[in-house]
Amino acid sequence: MSNLEINNTLKRLRNSYRLVVMNDDTYEEVVTFRLTRFSVYIGLSTIFVVLVGLTIALIAFSPIKYYIPGYGTRESRTALQVLKIRTDSLEQAIRYKEQYLEGVKKVLSGNSPAQLDTIPVNLPGTEASTE
Repeated sequence: MSNLEINNTLKRLRNSYRLVVMNDDTYEEVVTFRLTRFSVYIGLSTIFVVLVGLTIALIAFSPIKYYIPGYGTRESRTALQVLKIRTDSLEQAIRYKEQYLEGVKKVLSGNSPAQLDTIPVNLPGTEASTE
């Protein structure tokens, strides 16, 4: 059954039709076209692809792209990256200073004892010899 439907569809795509443009006053044929459904489909698809390609090319290679929201100039993007790096480094410097001040406050207030380094250091010249 599906084979008959496929053959029927292919026949309908290949059927030939005539498109005639006539002068309304004299009924004279101005232009005549012989078309099939398949050729009309291919023609419309080609026109659609060409129009989309031209629209993309127009936006990509002209100053129109700067009117798209969120798209900036190269200089503004570079400046934004520099500002992000500078902001990150300033935030890190503030964090280090806050940690330092918290440590100084703890030592000065005496609330918590300072953590002492309890790892023994073995220096090669200071070891006691047990001979």
